[in-house]
Amino acid sequence: MPGTETRQVVEIGYGGSERLVMNMGPQHPSAHGVFRAVLTLEGETVVALDAVIGYLHRCHEKLGETLTYVQYPSIASKTDYVAAMTSELAYVSAVEQLGKVEVPRRAQYLRVIAAELQRIASHCLWLGTWCMDIGGALGGGATVFLYCIREREMVLDLFEELTGARLLYGFHQVGGTRYDVPPGWDAKVRRTVDFIEGRLEEYEAMLEANAFFTARAQGVGVISRELAQELGLSGPLIRGSGVDFDLRRAAPYSSYQEFDFRVPVETAGDCFARYRVRMVEFRESITIVRQALDGLPEGPISSRPGVKSVGQVRAPKGEAYARVEGARGEVGCYLVSDGGPKPYRMKWRGASFSNLAVLPHIVPGHKIADVVAIMGSVDPVFGEVDR
Repeated sequence: MPGTETRQVVEIGYGGSERLVMNMGPQHPSAHGVFRAVLTLEGETVVALDAVIGYLHRCHEKLGETLTYVQYPSIASKTDYVAAMTSELAYVSAVEQLGKVEVPRRAQYLRVIAAELQRIASHCLWLGTWCMDIGGALGGGATVFLYCIREREMVLDLFEELTGARLLYGFHQVGGTRYDVPPGWDAKVRRTVDFIEGRLEEYEAMLEANAFFTARAQGVGVISRELAQELGLSGPLIRGSGVDFDLRRAAPYSSYQEFDFRVPVETAGDCFARYRVRMVEFRESITIVRQALDGLPEGPISSRPGVKSVGQVRAPKGEAYARVEGARGEVGCYLVSDGGPKPYRMKWRGASFSNLAVLPHIVPGHKIADVVAIMGSVDPVFGEVDR
């Protein structure tokens, strides 16, 4: 298997079988390029997993302390780089808490639209790559992957028209948003979400009627409700384990309290449960986008004028923590201000980092091939793991 390496025989296991230590990653394709799992094996069965991270570390938080409040939102995009809108929103929300900055209602609605479109795009990438991970029985996994990438490209087309970029946007700024919607953009959004909504049933029909898919997902990688809470998991992982918690409803921000949507919860706690949670989240995000477009207020998109200097925006002394519900769970930004134009200290709470803690608890007892299925169901993005 590419990217795997048998290192040594470490001991004789139970029943006289040899125990081997094998590296999976960081070059393994399904290791997302930068994750190393040190597996202890008895035959094909994993008996222990040691998660090794740090291959992508970029000193992101210290970098943030060298940039002004105006400069950093575009850099925040590079934490969770497949859901950049989420990270930007967490950062500017923390600055707005520090400065007690009011955000116009139109900007709040635009933030919601961007966040939910970003969730759809992120889940498209997750579903496509996960089906590639779990393999050949799904037509090589490539069929669902190509379909999902097609739909994701449609969302990225919308972002490109809105911001001029397809991956890292710089859409959010302290006090509002940097861009307003261009003419005809709302109609394109409606057509896009209508199209994606129709495709979801096709995905489900392809996958859930496939015995190989259900065998690879059901009963695999079970996270109990108690374990999910003990480890501080969030997002689809904790909701797939029976915990009804979503920040958009539990601690509403950016006018989410004005929208009607449901939080999907499954109780099985396995890979299939996490898949089902995300499939419902697709539809709920589409519902929220439609409501936001229908009720989009008139008015300004920012509460402050444009700046003439990157150091012009300052936050009073104090500290703030802002959190948002990202595609992978709770994304939080903690800031300490000394009254200057830059944060004195910055700390990120990445959903992927916290969620990875579950792997050593749920992988043992499974086969090597299940490791990639379980890890894919966790959906880590290593930009927010190796900050």
